[in-house]
Amino acid sequence: MLNNIGLPGILLIAVVVLVLFGRGKISSLMGEVGKGITSFKKGINEGSKELEEDAAAEAKDVTPETEKDKA
Repeated sequence: MLNNIGLPGILLIAVVVLVLFGRGKISSLMGEVGKGITSFKKGINEGSKELEEDAAAEAKDVTPETEKDKA
């Protein structure tokens, strides 16, 4: 069904949505979507940093015992 929608159909849908909701409502909605995407990216970055820190903390010290005493 969606394969049959062309450029004129998409433009018609955009005009109908603009008329129904108004420019202000659509721009505020897009602002909220942008904030959500930014928050999602920030959460992903924080999660990966946390995993890296945990992996570094759990890393074993493979220095032989005789070498540890010399340092």
